[in-house]
Amino acid sequence: MPSVSPAKSADIPAIAALLEEMDRYYGVSKFAPIEDRQAEIKDHVFGSIPAINLLLAKDNNKTIGLASYSFLWPAVRLTRSLYLKELYVSKLHRRRGIGRLLMSSVAAIATETGCSRVEWTTDQDNEAAQRFYSHLEASHLSTKIFYRSDLHQST
Repeated sequence: MPSVSPAKSADIPAIAALLEEMDRYYGVSKFAPIEDRQAEIKDHVFGSIPAINLLLAKDNNKTIGLASYSFLWPAVRLTRSLYLKELYVSKLHRRRGIGRLLMSSVAAIATETGCSRVEWTTDQDNEAAQRFYSHLEASHLSTKIFYRSDLHQST
């Protein structure tokens, strides 16, 4: 039976593998060495100033999905919101309720921490994700436009 729990530092190799699979899904073909990717995960998830919270879905101790999220403030009436950055289920484990299990866990965390909402985005051409999200009790907001400013770091 699949379960969801917060990531632990011992999960770093499995997280790195799942994130590489996710990057391949989004068209990335060049990857940093595995040691570099694992060091980034250690810093961003388990470092002194974590950038993200991470839930892992596991089945028989195999990591099969993840949800990464952070809290944003202020939201409506000076509450906070939970922003879901990534939801990903390994290709071999889709359509088994893993995504719904992760989303349910995210919603429970939002409720437990006093959030007024859960928010996320999806790519316009990701029809599978849009179909999945349409089955959840969530609204597609046509009143919002998503912006991004890519910051170029000097090397």
